[in-house]
Amino acid sequence: MHRRTLLKAFALSASVISMGLAFNAYAADTIKVGILHSLSGTMAISETPLKNMALMTIDDINAHGGVLGKKLEPVVVDPASNWPLFAEKARQLLTQDKVAVVFGCWTSVSRKSVLPVFEELNGLLFYPVQYEGEEMSPNVFYTGAAPNQQAIPAVQYLMSEDGGAAKRFFLLGTDYVYPRTTNKILRNYLHSKGVQDKDIEEVYTPFGYSDYQTIVANIKKFAAGGKTAVISTINGDSNVPFYKELANQGVKATDIPVVAFSVGEEELRGIDTKPLVGNLAAWNYFESLDNPTNKKFVAEWKAYAKSHNLPNADTVVTNDPMEATWVGMHMWAQAVEKAGTTDVDKVRAAMAGQTFKAPSGYTLTMDATNHHLHKPVMIGEIESDGQFNVVWQTDKPVRAQPWSPYIPGNENKPDYPVKSTGK
Repeated sequence: MHRRTLLKAFALSASVISMGLAFNAYAADTIKVGILHSLSGTMAISETPLKNMALMTIDDINAHGGVLGKKLEPVVVDPASNWPLFAEKARQLLTQDKVAVVFGCWTSVSRKSVLPVFEELNGLLFYPVQYEGEEMSPNVFYTGAAPNQQAIPAVQYLMSEDGGAAKRFFLLGTDYVYPRTTNKILRNYLHSKGVQDKDIEEVYTPFGYSDYQTIVANIKKFAAGGKTAVISTINGDSNVPFYKELANQGVKATDIPVVAFSVGEEELRGIDTKPLVGNLAAWNYFESLDNPTNKKFVAEWKAYAKSHNLPNADTVVTNDPMEATWVGMHMWAQAVEKAGTTDVDKVRAAMAGQTFKAPSGYTLTMDATNHHLHKPVMIGEIESDGQFNVVWQTDKPVRAQPWSPYIPGNENKPDYPVKSTGK
């Protein structure tokens, strides 16, 4: 009887060991990839599509053989538009889930929240959204635009004859680091062009703000003092009530153009855009771009949405941060193949100079010095179908300037730009 008990125990132990070996073998056959985007809260409107695009990109990479002969395994977490929770989830991905890389964040406050975690643990974050600059980290690759790749060219356009020759500027943003720092840069840039403070108005609203009636009325009053443009750094679902209020009060782009830095095709989906025709957005990609690479990208996204039963799959759109996610993930995969390992230090070195033919139609390059992409700059007008007609663009990708020449003291920062025009 004792012998039978020992035999059973041995068999059970062997079974457990076998299961453990099988699990370890499975784990060794995959490379875990963290996806850190808000799937609930005020930023879900913008970040959920990035999570879905990341999953599509992983499927695409796996369909082409994976990375180093292994399949990528996504690990998705929801920091729920809660900035401290971003840091907790980042630490979880790196220490518990043991991911090789993380793709995520939208707002700069979320990126600032996770940055110390990635630097402490030597993790790797790919950040896919335009931002205010004033940052360079060895643990972050910035695949969105720096100010000289979006904000400065947009204001230059607004001040040109083609852009309406604006003389006064209403800076409206969500109250956090990205809008405030971007507007500090823009105010100093406008000063350099002779625009006085009396012709610049700054207003900030909290995340999730929805009552724009008074603010839009004040925009109309401010515009009575001369040709005015609105520069919007509103983020998240607050864009919906803002644009609806513009329409309610009859604010037309021909009278007071609005250029947005955080509104793309996804944020306009579900809004009646007919009253907003002619308003502007500055990005580095639009879905409407007519080139073979983009047509394939858009078709794959629409097919993915339908095959995975995404909400409103018949009306899904692509946008700039989605393209940046696609480009960043493919570049990382290329760098891992070049390095022959997922080791962060070796992948970081292999990322320098990586290139990728992007849906924008341009071949993008990861800068070897500042971890930012060289990107084209485009300004698009809203059309009645919620798409954008590109009215201005650079003829080639622009190298990012992480440290703006319009912030005093940046002269002593590494990779400070030689030229300050942003062109």
